[in-house]
Amino acid sequence: MKGSSSDFIIIGGGIVGCAVARELSRYEAKTILLERESDVAMGISGRNSGVVHAGFYVEPGSLKAETNVLGHRMMPKICHDLGVPYREVGKIVVAKNEGEIKDLYKLKDNGDKNGVNELRIIDREEIKKIEPEVEGIKALYSPTSAILDPFLLNIALAENALQNGVRILLNTEVTDIKGKGPFIVKTNRGEFRSEFVINSAGLFSDKIAEMVGIDRYKICPCRGEYHILDKNRRHLIHGMVYPVPPREPGGLGIHLTPTTDDNIFIGPSAEYIEEREDTANTKEIMEKLYSEAKELLPKISKKDFIRSFAGIRPKLIKPDAKKSRDFVIEESIDNFINLIGIESPGLTSAPAIARKVVEIIKRKKRLKKNRKFNPKRKAPVRFSKLSDEEKSKLIQKNPNYGRIVCRCETVTRQEIIDALKNPLGARNIYGVRKRSKATCGRCQGGFCIPKIVEIMEEFYNPSIDDLTLKGNNSRLFIGRTKDLRKND
Repeated sequence: MKGSSSDFIIIGGGIVGCAVARELSRYEAKTILLERESDVAMGISGRNSGVVHAGFYVEPGSLKAETNVLGHRMMPKICHDLGVPYREVGKIVVAKNEGEIKDLYKLKDNGDKNGVNELRIIDREEIKKIEPEVEGIKALYSPTSAILDPFLLNIALAENALQNGVRILLNTEVTDIKGKGPFIVKTNRGEFRSEFVINSAGLFSDKIAEMVGIDRYKICPCRGEYHILDKNRRHLIHGMVYPVPPREPGGLGIHLTPTTDDNIFIGPSAEYIEEREDTANTKEIMEKLYSEAKELLPKISKKDFIRSFAGIRPKLIKPDAKKSRDFVIEESIDNFINLIGIESPGLTSAPAIARKVVEIIKRKKRLKKNRKFNPKRKAPVRFSKLSDEEKSKLIQKNPNYGRIVCRCETVTRQEIIDALKNPLGARNIYGVRKRSKATCGRCQGGFCIPKIVEIMEEFYNPSIDDLTLKGNNSRLFIGRTKDLRKND
């Protein structure tokens, strides 16, 4: 790959990087996206609540506010075009005591200044009408707040960008950057030359910036831990239930968020850590999540939990900071665009951030529209979401839809095959998990992982060393005891 040249190189395959790639694919240009992991959505973007924020948490006049509100308005059409589930379930921010009520009015004032529609303060009686199982004395109600699947959105943005001409290279880690337009981007897979570089490296965006001499930014990793509740508890809430945010700028407090797959997330916590990729769960925080969530929703029980996980926020503030930092969206040096500190509401803001990146580029370079650009992407089949009649028709056409591989999530053999044949070439358990939802149920893959491995072996006959959980060194097996495929 030495000597490969392009107009634009995007570093990072999270939501923002893939949104930028898709936006640039609207124009006639050579664009390459470099992702160090084995798939997109492997970092921050694959470990969050999947919330489309309306825009009342963010400071009026900030880049966060501008991109949050615009991204919220753009997201329904983007999800429709890309075949990504989007649900406007609404949100209540609950005051549990009199001292928190004034904070509700402050949030509403922020939202009003940011142009957020339909916000209102409601009393306990109306809280009970909206969320009968939730306890609180007053709440801010945001009916337009929504949820989506961050995995599927990230993948859909990447696939649509690929469909429209963007090169996406996985397992490609940037090791150094030389030059100044054209840049020489050095990776573990060779060198790439590009007129522009867009740094969307998330937790490592400050390290990428340092490669071109920009050392004024320092990412402070902040871990957020979550519990996931089984689907049989989805009836406990209708929409999102948040507490009044804590005064310190670490996060929005431990909240309850339904998913588009009908689970409920409890979390996240907010804990500054040293190691940027330390996504461990801790006993102390797990207990805290449970006790604080139970204050809002007394009917939950530990027996409802099916999994815990953690994500890392790429904050630009230290633990003792009194105020949050804004997004960094700037051309820091000629033709080098930094996207740094893109934490919440980064998912919501992603399409608006992508537009701002293109606006910056247009000040320097004339972009010609790609007349072949297709904004649509066909969604994969989700067998469990179909009617009985639709299921029957599919099975008649293709018997693989009649063979269930994942019992918890009702995922069929054909859905596993489709997940493995994805356009990005991701072929590991996490790649299948994100695309099909297999392994996401109560047994967390105990039943279906062996069956998925059998399908992997059948369709592309990998070496046993190549069978991994999430790529790199996450090997599933260390050898064979016997091979039933061979005759004795």
